[in-house]
Parts: sequence; C-alpha cells; structure tokens
Amino acid sequence: MPRPVKWRRVESIPENKYFAPCPKGKCACLEGIQEVQLKIEELEAMRLKDIEGLTQEECAGRMQISRQTFQNIIDEARKKVATALIENRAITVGGGHYTKNVCNFKCSSCGNETMITFEERGRVCKHCGSNEVVCNRKQCNTECER
Repeated sequence: MPRPVKWRRVESIPENKYFAPCPKGKCACLEGIQEVQLKIEELEAMRLKDIEGLTQEECAGRMQISRQTFQNIIDEARKKVATALIENRAITVGGGHYTKNVCNFKCSSCGNETMITFEERGRVCKHCGSNEVVCNRKQCNTECER
C-alpha cells in the first residue's frame, strides 16, 4: 500500500488558469484544441526555481517537501510546458495536492509564535497550551480565518 501524498505548500495561486496558443497574433476559436493539465504545485516549483532563482534545497524547504520530490515535480512541470509549446496545446492550471494555508500564529498569552497549516487545525499554543492563538499575518487568506 503506497504512502499518502504529503501536502505541498504553495505561496501563490495564479489568477489566470488557462493559456492557449494564438497563431500569428490572431486568436481563433479554441474548440477542439488539446490541453495539458499543469498542477498548482508544479507551477509553484517553476516559479520558485526559474523565476525566484532559488536552489533546489531552498525550493524544497519553501514547499515543505524533500529535494527528490521537488525534483520530480519540477521535471514533470517542465515536460508539460515544453509539450504544450511544441505541440500547440493549451495549458490549464489546477488540481494537485497542495495547501496555501500556512500561517504564523501568535499566542496572546505567552507571545510564542509558530507556523501552523490549515490541515493541522490545532489552534492551541504548543508552548503554554493556551487556546488564545491568532494568525499573525496581515494578508491571510479566508481559510485561515475559519
């Protein structure tokens, strides 16, 4: 029985999730065009490595996965993008096994700060046991506020 897939942490999800070829600047009807599905974590891997210029180890740390898993993800992402470009396919972005809900929580009682994911959901201070734990990030997404 295989191990369960570990959540991959992503920092940004794109607004545009569909990219299609536009031959000679004339976007025609996209009916019947083949698509390539790029997972959210694959796009994040490319953003960290190719745009931010981080090392593989830094990227893996930011996504909270192993270096080998990061390498597998980015290899698959680059293959999909190259296929789309070479074979005139559209790219759809979505799906995968990821979380964006990692927040820096601060305990109002003792002042201790800790990183917690939404999936952990335990909003009890690991230092003093208080349940007066609040998100300490100014731009926190709605999942964290629940």
